[in-house]
Amino acid sequence: MTITTAVFDAYGTLFDVTAAARQAAAEPAFPALADRWADLAAHWRLKQLQYSWLRAITGAHTDFWIVTQNGLDWALEATGLDGDDALRARLLALYWELGAYPEVPAMLSTLKQNGLNTAILSNGSPDMLDGAVRSAGVAEVLDAVLSVESVGVFKPDSRVYDLVGQRFGCARHEVLFVSSNGWDVSSAAGYGFATAWVNRAGEPVDRLPWRPDTILSDLTTIPELAAKA
Repeated sequence: MTITTAVFDAYGTLFDVTAAARQAAAEPAFPALADRWADLAAHWRLKQLQYSWLRAITGAHTDFWIVTQNGLDWALEATGLDGDDALRARLLALYWELGAYPEVPAMLSTLKQNGLNTAILSNGSPDMLDGAVRSAGVAEVLDAVLSVESVGVFKPDSRVYDLVGQRFGCARHEVLFVSSNGWDVSSAAGYGFATAWVNRAGEPVDRLPWRPDTILSDLTTIPELAAKA
């Protein structure tokens, strides 16, 4: 099997979704967030994902930016921080400027030097993804940024994974799909992609019908993995 195309989930995989809450907590204007930012970030991310799944199941699709705001509003209330409009606005603004994990730029550059196609495949809306890619400075090492908005349903619907073959004309077994979300990697494995789970938190493997081919603690060795697959 030869891998021709490396495809990455965006949020939590290439871009640090905890960065917005962490940065706001360090700013003097938001002292109440200082000891609650980690809980807020965890709640925010979980609800963002849960709302995307429920919308996919029920056919109630909407822009991921709406889902992101809904998740934040729930998280703010859960942590007792609701009612602070300035904090809410700051957190949302920071979400458009999420930084990449430290190893990401060099890893993507190496993949390109090795002749692979590189892409993002994300629930994010095109505008959100454009902001994150530009903020992280990785636009030049990505061949495509694929958003679920072109099919109108969130992952793990198979129509989302179909976008990779449609864009690059590659077979499923030629794709290495990389995500920090266990459910996403498992679904992609069931779809037929080679998969790598970036398990930064050391979580258990999800009890689903499919398992990731490889489990990593960060993205550093993705080029070597792609070359060996």
